[in-house]
Amino acid sequence: MDEERSTLITIGGIEYEMLLTTRAIKEISKRYGGIENLGDQLLKAENLEMGLDVIIWLITLLCNQSIMIENLKNKDRQRELLSEEYVELLTVPADLVKAKELIVTTLTKGLKRNIESEPPEKNTQVE
Repeated sequence: MDEERSTLITIGGIEYEMLLTTRAIKEISKRYGGIENLGDQLLKAENLEMGLDVIIWLITLLCNQSIMIENLKNKDRQRELLSEEYVELLTVPADLVKAKELIVTTLTKGLKRNIESEPPEKNTQVE
């Protein structure tokens, strides 16, 4: 697991790695019009069911990114992708409260920009 880029979540007693990839950002954008609109969906869902649907969809999407990467690298050992039904059945609402925090952490890690600046060159010319 790349701790700098991903977050672990346990579903049904099995640990999964959540990862924000470029593909995941594209899917989020298709569904919500951009990653910036996702925060509104997470915080201001009109009702409990809608809020749970957003969290379950995100858990499924983010966990499946690491599974798809693993499947891409290991053609002979394919893992089955998670379904929203699987996540719904193997979680309880209390799990989803914690999952929401993990989702935010995963998104933050995926969007983190490492900006390195070089010190300005010293002017060594003497006039």
